[in-house]
Amino acid sequence: MASWSYLDHPGPLAFAHRGGALDAPENSIEAFDNALAAGYRYLETDVHLSADGVVVALHDDRLDRVSAHRGAVNELTWAELRNAKIAESGTIPRLADLLERFPTARFNIDPKSDEVVEPLIDVIQALRAVDRVCVGSFSDRRIARASERLGPRLCTSPGPRGIAKLRAASLGAPLGPVPYGCVQVPVQVRNVPIVTERFVEAMHRRNLDVHVWTIDDEGEMDRLLDLGVDGIMTDSLLVLRGVLQRRGAWVPDQ
Repeated sequence: MASWSYLDHPGPLAFAHRGGALDAPENSIEAFDNALAAGYRYLETDVHLSADGVVVALHDDRLDRVSAHRGAVNELTWAELRNAKIAESGTIPRLADLLERFPTARFNIDPKSDEVVEPLIDVIQALRAVDRVCVGSFSDRRIARASERLGPRLCTSPGPRGIAKLRAASLGAPLGPVPYGCVQVPVQVRNVPIVTERFVEAMHRRNLDVHVWTIDDEGEMDRLLDLGVDGIMTDSLLVLRGVLQRRGAWVPDQ
């Protein structure tokens, strides 16, 4: 279905969400090492910008939830961040480290702030990684800026406004050209269903892959795959791998 190199894969995509946050410290080098060892090729991560301009893989804008260290990421230098530990044992990586350490992996990247977008683009360009990344965000503006700078080869997923338009289109509303390669969504938002059979079919008619986050329950994984979704993001690597193996849809080292 896909015309983007990022999405070129023979079966459903299995994403290690934050590297597989139930199996190792989230967004750490150790988590991504573990995901690759488990046979995952698609890795989801988030990025922030340090005080001295380094793009780092972290979800929160502060260390407080995941580390004994404290403070806002954008007020800490890279030297301070790399010495902090996630859940006492996890190492915070630079995005550049991840792209270089895992040259065959594909990364789903969520820029968590406006200020990280341009440095993120610079890293992707410098490492010639545009064909193996997808940018998705809760900000349509950030996605548009990445697309503008990196060009049509960049795979993107829409932000909230884009998702709302796509959902409306699945219910019959008119829709113009779609610039995205995929649509990455939760099952529902505020008790409003998003991922339904009608939605999946409507996205496929527009040549859009459907990826769903974040699913850790085996039965829900089966239900979504039965609906025809094209990818699942999970914190529980072994559960998703087991479901896909049982269905004959697991491709090791995707």
